[in-house]
Amino acid sequence: MTRKRTALLLSALVLPGLGQLYLGRKVAGIAIIMVLNLLLLLALFVVLKGLGPVIAAQVAGGTVTVSSGEVMAALKGVSGFGKGLLAAFALVWAFSVADLLRHRDEG
Repeated sequence: MTRKRTALLLSALVLPGLGQLYLGRKVAGIAIIMVLNLLLLLALFVVLKGLGPVIAAQVAGGTVTVSSGEVMAALKGVSGFGKGLLAAFALVWAFSVADLLRHRDEG
């Protein structure tokens, strides 16, 4: 298996940016991984923003169970942000693979 094919598999199946790191393109690999981590952190904040009131109400009420219906209703308010973050995540993933396909001189 060529180095380029291994890099493609790493970025497509394991972690975007890992293929760039494998080929020695440290700046590109680290930048892609940092962007993905930022998107995942933003996703966590979006979920916590949506679920915060539900969790607070449950704790204040003395109960610790939250139904799936309550979760879905709470997340409806932030679903647009979630869809945007999911699209951004997919675009970064696709960019990582396309970037490796575009650089033929490293394979």
